[in-house]
Amino acid sequence: MYRFRELVPLDPGEEPVFLGEGGTPLLTLPRLGAHLGLTHLWAKDEGQNPTGSFKARGLGMAVTKARGLGVKGLMIPSAGNAGGAAAVYGARAGLPVAVVVPRATTEAAIAEALLAGAHVFTVDGTIATAGKLIAGIAPRIGWFDLATLKEPYRLEGKKTMGLELAEQLGWETPDMLIYPTGAAPASSASGRRTTSWPRSGGSRPGSRRSSPSRPRVRPVVKAWTDGAEVTTMWENAVTDAPGLRVPGPFAGRQMLKILRDTGGHGRAVSEREIVDAQRLLARLEGIWTSPEGAANVAALIQMKDARVVTADTRVMMVFTGCGIKNPPPPMPAPIDLAGSDADVLARVKQAMGL
Repeated sequence: MYRFRELVPLDPGEEPVFLGEGGTPLLTLPRLGAHLGLTHLWAKDEGQNPTGSFKARGLGMAVTKARGLGVKGLMIPSAGNAGGAAAVYGARAGLPVAVVVPRATTEAAIAEALLAGAHVFTVDGTIATAGKLIAGIAPRIGWFDLATLKEPYRLEGKKTMGLELAEQLGWETPDMLIYPTGAAPASSASGRRTTSWPRSGGSRPGSRRSSPSRPRVRPVVKAWTDGAEVTTMWENAVTDAPGLRVPGPFAGRQMLKILRDTGGHGRAVSEREIVDAQRLLARLEGIWTSPEGAANVAALIQMKDARVVTADTRVMMVFTGCGIKNPPPPMPAPIDLAGSDADVLARVKQAMGL
């Protein structure tokens, strides 16, 4: 991502804390497109970043500047990916890191932070709970609070997604950009960059959730539907997509403004739709994206059914992370091949419909 060095806040001669972040591929999705009847469908796969999500961009930039500014240590609230990325880049820079996560955080995300030497603490509640705790502790121990939008540098790293999208599309805009919205700064950064392209298109983040079986956190969608200028706190936030379990998005106002400025909208999808979309994408394109990334596909299916998109609509999705860091969706059990050669052959043929 430092091909755009002149557009990020590096001092002359300052070397970034670098692990290869950025430059993620722009993938055509021909089989998914054919399944949905869409001719122009792409995805930017941020799961191919060093720590498995787009968080590597923002945290790489933030840790770089923290090191240069003489920060003693870093504390960060996280739903999983941000904490792991902070720990990894902190280790690379030689800076101590403390991560506070909700108790329901995935084992892989916690393991990533612990393996990189971070101090990891769990709390009962959401990322908002973790953020409040850190806000009270970090100043008292002389460490820096690296929470979202507590400093400008995470956003500066994330904006390179929009720059790369523009470059990879030949400086043309898609008609629609679908982005999963949790805390909103990444979609704000990406949308801010994409809407400055020559032919401005619509930024339509697919927020998600909303199932009849249990409440879903969707503050951006609710604010959009209500015509509100800001988001409000969503109580008892529940979702199996940890990156979207943000009951009070810090950048809600900015996100809503981008939606209005670009003719976009917020859209909610259910947990069931997310799982189905995750499986569909893997089966058709071989991509195991995170639940947050699968929310894009679920939202796209909704929009196709509602004829918000047509066959010729140029659609761009951002898959924000890889699926392997999250618990897998429910899957059928593998078939055991114990027994005689005849039994094994019969079982294989039966399973494969041969």
